[in-house]
Amino acid sequence: MSRPPHADIDAGAGSDADAPPTATAPPDPSSIDTSRRPFVLIWEVTQACGLACDHCRADATPARHPDELTTAEGKRLLDQAREFGPGQLVVLSGGDPLARSDLVDLVEYGTDLGLRMTLTPSGTSSLTPETVADLADAGVKRMALSLDGATAASHDAFRGEDGSFDQTVAAARAAREAGLPLQINTTVCAETVDELPALCDLVADLGAVLWSVFFLVPVGRGRVLDSISPERAERVMKWLTEVSEEAPFGVKTTEAPHYRRVAIQRRRDASDAPPTDGIGRRLGITAGDGFAFVSHTGELFPSGFLPASAGNVRDGGLVEGYRESDLFRSLRDRDALRGKCGACEFRHVCGGSRSRAYAHTGDPLASDPLCGYVPADYDGPMPATRSAGD
Repeated sequence: MSRPPHADIDAGAGSDADAPPTATAPPDPSSIDTSRRPFVLIWEVTQACGLACDHCRADATPARHPDELTTAEGKRLLDQAREFGPGQLVVLSGGDPLARSDLVDLVEYGTDLGLRMTLTPSGTSSLTPETVADLADAGVKRMALSLDGATAASHDAFRGEDGSFDQTVAAARAAREAGLPLQINTTVCAETVDELPALCDLVADLGAVLWSVFFLVPVGRGRVLDSISPERAERVMKWLTEVSEEAPFGVKTTEAPHYRRVAIQRRRDASDAPPTDGIGRRLGITAGDGFAFVSHTGELFPSGFLPASAGNVRDGGLVEGYRESDLFRSLRDRDALRGKCGACEFRHVCGGSRSRAYAHTGDPLASDPLCGYVPADYDGPMPATRSAGD
């Protein structure tokens, strides 16, 4: 993989300072106590979606579920989210959030509460420039779009819908026209890994402020895909650290917190590790520790990729579940990790993917099988994983 060339956009595009001014300023990442509030709260507003993506965590279907949170219940959820503190970041996800006719209303309601409302719509014909403009007017602070191939042929094959690539690129350009900061999400697996350099160039061309690189967790339809090997993952992460130093956008990984360990090792000194990921997110955020997910039916999970419930928000338990449930508290205790993750000197800046550990073993505190690093003097059991694409 080669390093991408500089693109002709503002070098500071990865900063929250480039976002439109808001009524509630984002909290200082260093001030967030992740035992008290998540940095990121995702609400899966629906599992309905017109696409049939190979990797879909949600096993999305065209029809909405009859037990989805209603508009009134969704607003009560946003009321609960405000209890975490000023400027709570809320991501409306899916499925395709645009499958809900009340989406603009929910965005406006959350914005009026002082929440920072963001959105991850699907690249379908419903994501028109007019819709993008309406969402921006309603208060959306950032839009995240998914690109898993650098061409229409590769992306549409992965997404299961002809035309998705062109619709996603058009929506990305519409977001820029509307002054809406753009994030691009990409899934890394055996089917997509070779596309990453070309995708990197495309992310720059689209003027994105952030490239969020998702390393496959075998849940939902993603169970039939092949992960890359730990060795290949290590090489990809080293390449991403180079990209992050050269690209005009921020870079972060999802479900691959050992990217932080790779960055530290590349600098040779843990004291040189940056405190944030380049767009204001503090490092060390993992499932249940700075991150929470509410399903379309109201179940509170540590992550959408770790579907173990800590209760239902219909009972008003969002804040208490995040702060006090045994599940979330255990995930915030890095000294409780097992196997080589528990023995690793980087566990407090990394911690491994708790979602991947859960998907492979049923134990969210087990070792992350995608990480190839072995701590010095560790001679315990090694996690097993199925991978391809080396």
